[in-house]
Amino acid sequence: MKKRTFLGAAVLAAGALASGAALAQGQPFKIGLILPMTGPQASTGRQIEAAARLYVAQNGDAVAGRKVELVVRDDTSLPDMTKRIAQELVVNDHVDVLAGFGITPAALSTAPIATQSKTPEVVMAAATSTIVDASPYIVRTSFTLPQAAVPLADWAVKNGIKSVVTLVSDYGPGIDGEKAFVERFKANGGKVVESLRVPLRNPDFSPFLQKAQDGHPDALFVFVPSGTGAAVMKQFVQRGMAKAGIRLIGTGDITDDDQLNDMGDGALGVITAHHYSAEHPSALNKQFVAAFEKTNKGMRPNFMAVGGYDGMHLIYDALKKTAGKGGGDALLAAMKGDAFESPRGPISIDPQTRDIVQNIYLRKVERVNGQLYNVEFETFKDVKDPAKSK
Repeated sequence: MKKRTFLGAAVLAAGALASGAALAQGQPFKIGLILPMTGPQASTGRQIEAAARLYVAQNGDAVAGRKVELVVRDDTSLPDMTKRIAQELVVNDHVDVLAGFGITPAALSTAPIATQSKTPEVVMAAATSTIVDASPYIVRTSFTLPQAAVPLADWAVKNGIKSVVTLVSDYGPGIDGEKAFVERFKANGGKVVESLRVPLRNPDFSPFLQKAQDGHPDALFVFVPSGTGAAVMKQFVQRGMAKAGIRLIGTGDITDDDQLNDMGDGALGVITAHHYSAEHPSALNKQFVAAFEKTNKGMRPNFMAVGGYDGMHLIYDALKKTAGKGGGDALLAAMKGDAFESPRGPISIDPQTRDIVQNIYLRKVERVNGQLYNVEFETFKDVKDPAKSK
């Protein structure tokens, strides 16, 4: 086992050296974008790729004299495939940055490769708090579940919600979200009737929703991955849970902008906490949404799209700061502390944790000009990951 690990590290180091040689020969600056383009998280891949390509189209495909090239690979959300693709991208394609990562296991599987080859890994989607701890070369432009769950727990108690059942997908971010919400809700005097965890693959929400309904809570707190919120919403409405006096609250995944219009009137009034809404009322966001919809046949950008768009902004900034030279350590140093205005609002990369600092918004689903949107009504500024702020 030790011999295999050593050989793997040697191959990756050789790949990194080859990448340096390629730079000397004036080769393109390559970004290896690993995304779930097929499978249950395909909407995540579609959104991030579209946003990355939009950023290049708007800002040019050359930075500081280096031509920028996106190398997109589909990992179908299978971590073993993610790891194999990442190694191929570093060794064979000589990419300068690894990016994307639709789910937490995918991001974690790549961490050793990022470390061994000294290749920055820009996480644009995955949201478990501990991801950035897995490699000193990981930087995140997405979010963490505790960032949204804690403000929502504060709001819930202040707005008459005294008891909840939590229902989350049974993997890293779901467990993070459950823990953060439950701890804060209880600290505020709330009662957690039950905490339910649903299998990540092939989930059937019906028995869990029935169990939640049987507990007669004031509200049901939900986290599910991007792309599956519509299924929860549909079954919540079909069971008449709102009519039974149970409010639906959660992180923004359950009212995903990409799917919200298809959820119908049953989604009206649902309260969520998140870092991005397509209805965010800034001039920059209005420009972003208009451009995204125009270049993607009317598809509305969601929080995954903004993670990809800002990830590209971060990479471009780092390449500019290194005067086009790149190099893993130099790029990483340039990314730490970077700050800019995003379509979601002001963001920065914490230089100590390499995690994102951003505003979190409380939102309510409303109809605007005939369409459903997450309309922001309260802002929590410059939120760090609470899991790292203790």
